[in-house]
Amino acid sequence: MSFNELKQHGTEDFPFGIYVIDKDHPKYEMAFHWHTSVEIIRVLKGELSITLNNKNFTAKRGDVVFVNSETVHGATPNDCEYECLVFPLSFLKSGNRACNRFLEDLTDMNCKLESLPKGVELLSCANELFETVKKRENGYQFIAIGLVNQLIGRFIATNQYSYETDGLTDKDEQKVLKLKKTLAYVRENFDKEITLDDIASSSGFSTKYFCSFFKTMTGKSPIDYLNSYRVERACRKLLGSDLSITQIAYGSGFNDLSYFIKTFKRLKGVSPSVYRKTVV
Repeated sequence: MSFNELKQHGTEDFPFGIYVIDKDHPKYEMAFHWHTSVEIIRVLKGELSITLNNKNFTAKRGDVVFVNSETVHGATPNDCEYECLVFPLSFLKSGNRACNRFLEDLTDMNCKLESLPKGVELLSCANELFETVKKRENGYQFIAIGLVNQLIGRFIATNQYSYETDGLTDKDEQKVLKLKKTLAYVRENFDKEITLDDIASSSGFSTKYFCSFFKTMTGKSPIDYLNSYRVERACRKLLGSDLSITQIAYGSGFNDLSYFIKTFKRLKGVSPSVYRKTVV
């Protein structure tokens, strides 16, 4: 799934959000989305198949993935546990013009950091950053900000950044924009009765071409994507409300309870009732 994520990560004073994702997490399969903040993903176990705009690759245990600002990204786990750290680059601005200029170039997408960085020192810095934000010991805010600045410095020092485009042609950029528009439509209308034609219309494509386009861009059919997103939203309600399973099914866009249960079990491996009882 893909949508423009607008949520506040962390707190207003320290907008660093960290999320630990395992198979029981409602967002185990990372929905396609984008945001102005950057995101760092750390793979703890297994493999994570990741798509960044038009690039696909697999991250393995020990890998760190850097997601640049405004990049449409999503991921499919394979027996995987991973963590995500999300924060705005603007929070790092200081009185140093050279640093601010580079941060602005990253935010404006004039410059991109390497998606799958290498190097012992760089990865060590990233791992220390994750542990610092997770533990939240006294003074962690200062340490975390220092580590992010050090991390970006390591990217620069090892020449793992570029002022060139990421390989997107003008035509590809238009496709990414249309994908963003389509995924925003699904996010806003998932709980309503929407058809394949409705989703295709949001992109401006014919239904036939749209199915091929969407599959190429996300690796999913539009209906698979819609069902996955609906199940993800249902998971949140199962864990965060006392609504009945029937209410949750209809409130998540399914108009048939048996189909909801069948789809949920196929995607999550258990029924909605078992999921609600066993996931803490």
